[in-house]
Amino acid sequence: MSDIAGSGCDVLVPFNERKPLEEIERSITKRYKKHIWSKFIRAIKDYKLVEEGDKIAVAVSGGKDSLLMSKLFQELQRHGQMKFELEFIAMDPGYHPDIKKLLIDNCEYLNIPINIFESGIFEVVDRIAKDYPCYMCAKMRRGSLYSKAQELGCNKLALGHHFNDVIETTLLNVLYSGNFKTMLPKLRSTNFSGLELIRPLYYIEEQNIQRFTQNAGIWPLNCACMVAAEKIGNKRYEIKDLLVELKKNFKDVEKSVFQAAQNVNMDSILGWQKDGEKHSYLDFYDEE
Repeated sequence: MSDIAGSGCDVLVPFNERKPLEEIERSITKRYKKHIWSKFIRAIKDYKLVEEGDKIAVAVSGGKDSLLMSKLFQELQRHGQMKFELEFIAMDPGYHPDIKKLLIDNCEYLNIPINIFESGIFEVVDRIAKDYPCYMCAKMRRGSLYSKAQELGCNKLALGHHFNDVIETTLLNVLYSGNFKTMLPKLRSTNFSGLELIRPLYYIEEQNIQRFTQNAGIWPLNCACMVAAEKIGNKRYEIKDLLVELKKNFKDVEKSVFQAAQNVNMDSILGWQKDGEKHSYLDFYDEE
């Protein structure tokens, strides 16, 4: 099994000893105001991710992204002008006991009151999707989190996808799926009535999350997968490597990809899909 502490699903990186909790919390709105706090607030305002009276289920995987997201929500609740409720939910898909202990220890130290529930997803995925477990695991995790959020009476589920996830997902779709589809900052669930998924880290770059985590001395979980721990060749890592190469000649390549998703020219594309129905530019060609 891979290391239990690291940067997301990456290799273990050296961390300092834990900083005092008050210092960690203060750094969010001080030291990391420009690169983390302000971008968190901007995403919330731009996409109306948090509204008066919301009850938000914050999904806590124990990784660097979800731990930071939890602290950001606590700061927003403490200093913001809107009244909303938070439920911090942590799904145990079948973690090794040491990994589960690390999750609990981190959340206790960071004063994140998690509600842990078991799902047994690792065992199911190992049985039905051994060759390609990651897609099935992600799909089942999402459904399990939605169910728990609904059970707790929440109207929103917050996931810790960040700016780089958005870019990588967009390129994965273009290069491997042959479509232009990005990761949206919020969307309504089609299977769980009254629930919206929100991504409040939408503008925050992964390198700044890593810096915050490392400076705080937090040892986050990696993906902690008990099924695909020894598998390599993940397409997302290929995209990460591709972006590193592209940035050598195109400094702001990630920003350009992001802006492309905001500036789709409907007069200059061959086709598109809306509400499940496919359209071609030829359908409207003779109307001009």
